Amino acid sequence: MAMPYYVSPEQMMQDKAEYAKKGIAKGRSIIVMEYQDGVVLVADNPSASLYKISEVYDNIALSGAGKYSEYENLRKAGIRHADLKGYMYSREDVTARSLANAYSQSLGTVFSQELKPMEVEILVVQVGGNGHSNEIYRISFDGSIFDERGYAVIGGRAEAVQIVLKEQYKEGASLKDALSLCIQALEQVTNQKLPLEGLEVAVLARDRAGRKFRRVPASEVRQILA
Repeated sequence: MAMPYYVSPEQMMQDKAEYAKKGIAKGRSIIVMEYQDGVVLVADNPSASLYKISEVYDNIALSGAGKYSEYENLRKAGIRHADLKGYMYSREDVTARSLANAYSQSLGTVFSQELKPMEVEILVVQVGGNGHSNEIYRISFDGSIFDERGYAVIGGRAEAVQIVLKEQYKEGASLKDALSLCIQALEQVTNQKLPLEGLEVAVLARDRAGRKFRRVPASEVRQILA
């Protein structure tokens, strides 16, 4: 009787991680950055119909890099989770931290128990209000969760973009300066001029009444940068 082929658990996890990392790296980069009055989200996304950045709740946004279908499933699950929690308890109980923990558990379970891991990395962002600070959580394909400060990058050549931001990021920047830096970092890493129509931009504005999330069209981005 032939012996079944044996693969050590360490090797299996390493192979899964490499597979997921390759899938995520194929996507384009997404940057989340704090500015004076909130948080700006910028994605290199030439598609006009497929969004990489979306609203999850009143003051919470989600962005994802990697396999779009898997990100879309996570987005829908996050919206259902937030709506149900807000309905059962109160809207104040829906936080980026609780949502990030839920995503972490889901991604970690798939990575450890399923043969194929999810090829997606996500950012959960909440703008602070009433004196509270902003929250940025990065959740990796294996369920690892990271509490980021100031800015975060996922997808594409994320490490190279982070190096550029680390050198030039300043706290308390205006929306114009933050947006300009995000675009500059993406262009510097890709070595090409990015048309504003090929960028997906959204903000979580602290001073906005009600829902804090707002998409910023290319025409308005051009006015802000002027």
